Amino acid sequence: MSEGAGQSSIYAMESESPRVGSEAPETTGTITIRRKSPEDVQQRQIIVKVDGTNVGELFYGDTISVPVTAGHHKLKVDNTWNWKTLELDVAAGEHLRFQTVSRAGRITWFLVSLFGAGPIYVSIEREE
Repeated sequence: MSEGAGQSSIYAMESESPRVGSEAPETTGTITIRRKSPEDVQQRQIIVKVDGTNVGELFYGDTISVPVTAGHHKLKVDNTWNWKTLELDVAAGEHLRFQTVSRAGRITWFLVSLFGAGPIYVSIEREE
């Protein structure tokens, strides 16, 4: 699923969801999600879903671009411990860009040292 070092480009199949990537270019927009923040703990994959359809996984340094039909969509990022969902509207020809980050909590590293695992929280923010 990777195209070059550190970059993924994953597109939903037309048969998976009629709302994701199935319309003519003049009626679509694009959602791009990247995971490249220096604040990221660089652990766990982040699962990306658009309108409930799994469109890929991001490891640190990866980017996913997804063509979507113009209209209202739900973008969900999930690191298997924590998830966030954004509701957004995409206009035809629009390209929305987001950054997602996995961050350690206040006691994460203490719990990791004690039990070998601890909570890592995910966030997503729009980039202008």
